[in-house]
Amino acid sequence: MAVGALEVASGVGYPKAEYTLAVPEKLVGGRYELDEDSSGSAESRGIEKEADGAWGYEDLKTVLGQYSSAGDDSKGTLVVSGVYGRFKYPGSVREGLMEGAAGEGSRVVVPAKNFHPAGADGITVTCEVLVQQGERIKVTLPVCAWADGNTGGWVTEVITAKASQDPAEADLSGLATLTVQVRSEMRKPIR
Repeated sequence: MAVGALEVASGVGYPKAEYTLAVPEKLVGGRYELDEDSSGSAESRGIEKEADGAWGYEDLKTVLGQYSSAGDDSKGTLVVSGVYGRFKYPGSVREGLMEGAAGEGSRVVVPAKNFHPAGADGITVTCEVLVQQGERIKVTLPVCAWADGNTGGWVTEVITAKASQDPAEADLSGLATLTVQVRSEMRKPIR
């Protein structure tokens, strides 16, 4: 049964649970190595408890991974925050993930744009650019999010050489393609 097929038995209008998300040791074909898996943190459990059954989510679980480029975070960092469960309204999940990505101390400077990269299985990937103001520097953070009936997440790739680039120069199309790859490597069928 395809993702998005409705399950009538429990949770009318919710898709059947067919996929979860995992935080693998490596992502993007081995280009990034896991530095920290915060999936079981108190913060993620709080999000799960607060959101389960609300806003069109059921059976919600969260994952959070931070990766460095070949073990060297001075070359680049990849951060992935994801959720899985059963989502009645994937578009709303994707919008909520984008709002969550713009955390404290950051602001949207390039508005959200939708992409449909090859290999995305028909899902929409939404991307925007944030600027985060630190004590001494502004950091440009391009962010993309996806959501389907079972999984959703946001991805940001911070490459040291591009961290201070003009936000208008961020390659959102490239990050959307990378997001689809991250999704395909993290998304696991339930057996």
